[in-house]
Amino acid sequence: MAHTFEELVQKQRAAQAAHTTVADLRETYGPPAERRMTGAQSGTYETALRAWRDLARDVQTAVSEYARETGRPRAEVEAEVERAAATGDT
Repeated sequence: MAHTFEELVQKQRAAQAAHTTVADLRETYGPPAERRMTGAQSGTYETALRAWRDLARDVQTAVSEYARETGRPRAEVEAEVERAAATGDT
């Protein structure tokens, strides 16, 4: 599947937002291993964690495909995408 650079940046931003949600839940509920969460809290945390992992995996796959399609080093594309996602540039 062909991806545009803008799509990669959007995917990266979604993964970052999901990671922020996980960090916020961890801050609110406490680390899962140190504090007993209620069933609802545990479900919310696990769902957020899975979403973050899925989005992060999707970004990595898309970046790899884009790098291969454009003939550029993967690390270079990844760094560019991360910079653009952080600064709001596309």
